Amino acid sequence: MFKRDVKNISDLIMTNLRSLGLETPLLQRRLIESWPEVAGPLIAKYTREVFIFNQTLMVKLNNPALRHDLSMQRAEYVRRLNERVGAQIIADIRFA
Repeated sequence: MFKRDVKNISDLIMTNLRSLGLETPLLQRRLIESWPEVAGPLIAKYTREVFIFNQTLMVKLNNPALRHDLSMQRAEYVRRLNERVGAQIIADIRFA
């Protein structure tokens, strides 16, 4: 009898994406799409645009008071978003 090298399909897919250089963009997209869920519906309502630039999540908001409140909770949002995608994708958040 021979021993089979059985691997999980998700591991094979991620290995293939990593070899093609597509793993990071995929994880970045997942992080951006998870912003409304992590931030909550009220904050998502005031969010105009979300994008990543140099490992910094840029969040444009309509409400200046909310912008100030969220800037004091940046570390918590960074931790929760990175935890959500399972990798260290962003190092900081800036609210504009």
